[in-house]
Amino acid sequence: MSRRKRWLLLYIPAFILAMYLFLHFENNAIEISTHRIASEKLPQGFDSYRIVQLSDLQSKMFGRDQRPLLKKVEKLKPDLIVVTGDLVDAHHYDGEASYAMMEGIVRIAPVYMVVGNHEYSAAEYPELEERLIKLGVRVLRNEHDMIPLGDGFLRLVGVDDPLFNREGDGSADKLNMHLAEAMEGIEHPESYTILLSHRPELFDVYAEQGLDLTFAGHAHGGQFRIPFVGGVYSPEQGFWPELSEGKHDKNGSSLIISRGLGNSVIPQRLFNRPEMISVDLVRGGGTS
Repeated sequence: MSRRKRWLLLYIPAFILAMYLFLHFENNAIEISTHRIASEKLPQGFDSYRIVQLSDLQSKMFGRDQRPLLKKVEKLKPDLIVVTGDLVDAHHYDGEASYAMMEGIVRIAPVYMVVGNHEYSAAEYPELEERLIKLGVRVLRNEHDMIPLGDGFLRLVGVDDPLFNREGDGSADKLNMHLAEAMEGIEHPESYTILLSHRPELFDVYAEQGLDLTFAGHAHGGQFRIPFVGGVYSPEQGFWPELSEGKHDKNGSSLIISRGLGNSVIPQRLFNRPEMISVDLVRGGGTS
């Protein structure tokens, strides 16, 4: 056997194995991103309040019964867990994978959830939502809740994906209608307000409404990310999306975008690992 053939027999299988392991890592190794948000609007009488955001599971299973994912959430010791849509996937629906995550996280902290475009498209979802409500998940369908915190409250608002609105003209108009319904009859108007919404590209709407902090998903981090450049493509934003991950600020309003946990039509991530987000709220000034 020639030296070249021996080289091929040795290095080609090694390269294939290395690529397989790398791609598996990119799809399954959950990264934790942390932020600290301080505001004078937050009530006095508490030290720190931790919110963990999960988004776009897309019916993905992380190990047996979602145990690797649940261990990471538990280790963060959240005061509140928010799920910002696409818990399920309409293209490869697996209600039990989605339920397993929710069943695990309700044992860790109170859980609030909003629906995304895949909940709209999946005919099986309404049955799952009934199970989630019985489990203790608070599904905010254009509603708000007041959460006691220190000497006051947090206002938590949740809106449906624009697809659920058949009356509005365009996504921004539909979201404004959902927000108007969700904020109806509000108490404590001075309270710090957090919005759960699936769509990050509607940040202008959230800022115009004066919302203090919004959690969103949907963009999948651009699916493939080019180091030092950013995401390649996101729904509704197209190529080179501006709002695909991270924290953004506009006119006193902040937006945090999760890169999500699972995949939908495109089965592979690249330089864009699954993400869960941990946000610490503190009273005062400055964010990070």
